[in-house]
Amino acid sequence: MLRPPVTARKAAVLGSPVSHSRSPDLHLAAYRALGLTDWTYERIECTAEQLPGIVGGAGPEFVGFSVTMPGKIAALEFADEVTERARLIGSANTLVRTDAGWRADCTDVDGMAGALRDLGVLDRTGGEAVVMGGGGTALPTVSALADAGITSLRLVVRSPQRAADVAALAGVLGLHCDFLPFADSADLTDACRSARVVVSTVPSSATAPIIDSVRESAALVDVIYNPWPTPLAAAVTESGGRVVGGLVMLLNQAYSQVEQFTGLPAPREAMAAALAAA
Repeated sequence: MLRPPVTARKAAVLGSPVSHSRSPDLHLAAYRALGLTDWTYERIECTAEQLPGIVGGAGPEFVGFSVTMPGKIAALEFADEVTERARLIGSANTLVRTDAGWRADCTDVDGMAGALRDLGVLDRTGGEAVVMGGGGTALPTVSALADAGITSLRLVVRSPQRAADVAALAGVLGLHCDFLPFADSADLTDACRSARVVVSTVPSSATAPIIDSVRESAALVDVIYNPWPTPLAAAVTESGGRVVGGLVMLLNQAYSQVEQFTGLPAPREAMAAALAAA
């Protein structure tokens, strides 16, 4: 007996914890704006260990998954195909069903590129960026900075050894890279003051030791979006600097996910309106 073709499609965000995710607001608004009224998007609690079973067991109605922490490395390792940028960065936040299986991509690069665009950082090439933190979010950040024409990187970390992957990626992308201690100092103040952009990839609670130096920044991207404004964002704003937060990144990375899931141009105005309303 022939099975009827699947018409209704599903997508979901995988993570743990995942109840706070704003991705359903963005994706559902996009699907409705595109006329995909029978498409759904849900949150699924999923650890890195659970990801292969959940994605591998997904029915044919599932077109894709957004992946948040802690599953981004597991998503890359599970995939049948991997985009060049995901392979280079070493993690994936997007899994898309293809004829060959599941393709992994890292649209976090698009998210950071959108934040840099909002700050006007893409208007020229050359110059230096300061990045606070050397964890997983710093990797797509470095990729986007290289795409933006940044040529030099100052990594502000507690342990250079723990940021070795970030420094290695910077080298592969042709960025000169050095380290600064994670503490207020004249060197950090000077670096923030002269940088084309400063990016914080660390939790708000961890930024107290560097606020006085970072407040000198002309342009700041803070990847946090809840609670907002962060202490760093407030300090830079008070000093007259320009600030973009994590919601801009979330929105821009979702544009690319929607286009990969649906094969259609993302309805950007509808998605931005949904995020603002939520």
